[in-house]
Amino acid sequence: MFNKILIANRGEIAVRIIRACKEMGIASVAVYSEADREAMHTRLADQAVCIGPAPSNLSYLNIPAIMAAAEITDAEAIHPGYGFLAENAEFADIVQTSGYTWIGPSPESMRIMGDKVSAKNKMREAGVPLVPGSDGAVTDLEDAKRIAHKAGYPVIIKASAGGGGRGMKVVHSDPALASAISMCQSEAAAAFGNDMVFIEKFLEEPRHIEVQVLGDTHGNIVHLFERECSMQRKNQKVLEEAPSPFVDEKTRKAICDAGVAAAAAVNYVGAGTIEFLMNPDKSFYFIEMNTRIQVEHPVTEWISGVDLIEWQIRVANGEKLAFKQSDIKMKGHAIECRINAEHPFKFTPSPGTISLYHAPGGRSVRMDSAIYSGYSIPPFYDSMIGKVITHARDRQKCIRRMQRAIDELAIIGITTNQELHRRLLANAAFQSGDFNIHFLERWLKEMNA
Repeated sequence: MFNKILIANRGEIAVRIIRACKEMGIASVAVYSEADREAMHTRLADQAVCIGPAPSNLSYLNIPAIMAAAEITDAEAIHPGYGFLAENAEFADIVQTSGYTWIGPSPESMRIMGDKVSAKNKMREAGVPLVPGSDGAVTDLEDAKRIAHKAGYPVIIKASAGGGGRGMKVVHSDPALASAISMCQSEAAAAFGNDMVFIEKFLEEPRHIEVQVLGDTHGNIVHLFERECSMQRKNQKVLEEAPSPFVDEKTRKAICDAGVAAAAAVNYVGAGTIEFLMNPDKSFYFIEMNTRIQVEHPVTEWISGVDLIEWQIRVANGEKLAFKQSDIKMKGHAIECRINAEHPFKFTPSPGTISLYHAPGGRSVRMDSAIYSGYSIPPFYDSMIGKVITHARDRQKCIRRMQRAIDELAIIGITTNQELHRRLLANAAFQSGDFNIHFLERWLKEMNA
């Protein structure tokens, strides 16, 4: 096993990885920007190295500085967490060619699945269901019209290298197609350095269902069931749960088998997530793969009993998975609420100093965070400051446990989105499981009307 791992990240995911390292007897190295000098991850790690000024492009995205930190601390492996460089195949290449172990999938797998066009081609070969649309990048307007007519309007233009809702536009008719393609190409070039776009049928009332997979270097791949991730605002997840309240056993087997087939098609190693859109009739289609650990991994850990961070590290070290698919049993229900430093309904950021912090406790309540009383939240990074996760024998019990946990959570000195979660958890449609990917934005509009 590794003696020392460098964590190329910050915040709650860095703390989560440091905790796993401590439990495995592995020394940890934190890297931090000047703005994060007093951050929790710098305090918990065995060593901490400053890698640059506050802006992420000068620190957490600064590959030479991160590699220098690994060298001077004698780290043996690098864990990228999520965000920042986690899905950067070039970074993974540099880590490996420099003699360190990359705790993640191969750069080749990352490149294939990181490009939506090449990913779709691989999934087509593997027999994974795809949304009707173009087979590859679209550059010719007449070809675009032909594809749109075949799929049927509305269609959605997507950036091949995109994510987070950027480089995407829904189109309802031929006259709007040319300008939409041009707009998406420009946005994609600016955001991702790649202006390739493709066309898909726009599914109007889908749910966002994702499958957690885990693979080793010996050819073994398992799934750890599905997660319901339909509670989104502007393509950003707010609340996740596992399993989905909509998916029955037959559909679960089908979508999870598709997730394993997708991972196997690229010889996937480590923890990854296959994302699908599911129609009201339970038909589902592949949309993308996240080649990293997910923010919402704790809900899967609760229902499966598998420590995903620990197994990321173990498979990177060459270990075989210690369990087969038949060994993994679903246990109960889990919900995660993302806690953001922002106004609960205006969604304006709320950086500042936390004067008092009290985490919720009690049975089957988990708080993943890097905040503490007296901590000053810097304005330079994502507004998520923690996650409350609950687990119970069934969904209704889990909701009530989460309601209790949200009420117990105290973060004084800044504004958080706790009230949004409080109202959402009490919503009748949410409680019944009657929602889709558009539910949250429509509900927020109704509240503001």
